[in-house]
Amino acid sequence: MTTILIVDDDDTFRTMLQEMLSREGFHILTAGSGGQALKLLNTQTPDLIITDILMPDGDGIELITTLKQKNSPIPIIAMSGGRRSISLEFNLESAELMGVKATLAKPFSRETLRRVIEDALR
Repeated sequence: MTTILIVDDDDTFRTMLQEMLSREGFHILTAGSGGQALKLLNTQTPDLIITDILMPDGDGIELITTLKQKNSPIPIIAMSGGRRSISLEFNLESAELMGVKATLAKPFSRETLRRVIEDALR
């Protein structure tokens, strides 16, 4: 069974993604921040990480940077809804430059999520 780590500080959104992907047959791990995700990755090795970019206590860029520095082979999908002062395009372009497998602009459809996951796991 494929294990996916979902990292997002929005409890409602994280739970929704967890439910959706569990119904698709994935085993799901969750973290509310990049810092929590890094702690979890000390004991767990998911097949894929889906992370938000803007979060307190270790944002997605810090998580991506740390994993890239460790030469982690785990593919990463970065997602962002942006904020008033920082556009989602800037966040996602920054993640792409750091080498993530794919990006998702929030909100996204179930079909888009499914396609991006399939592509990232190839």
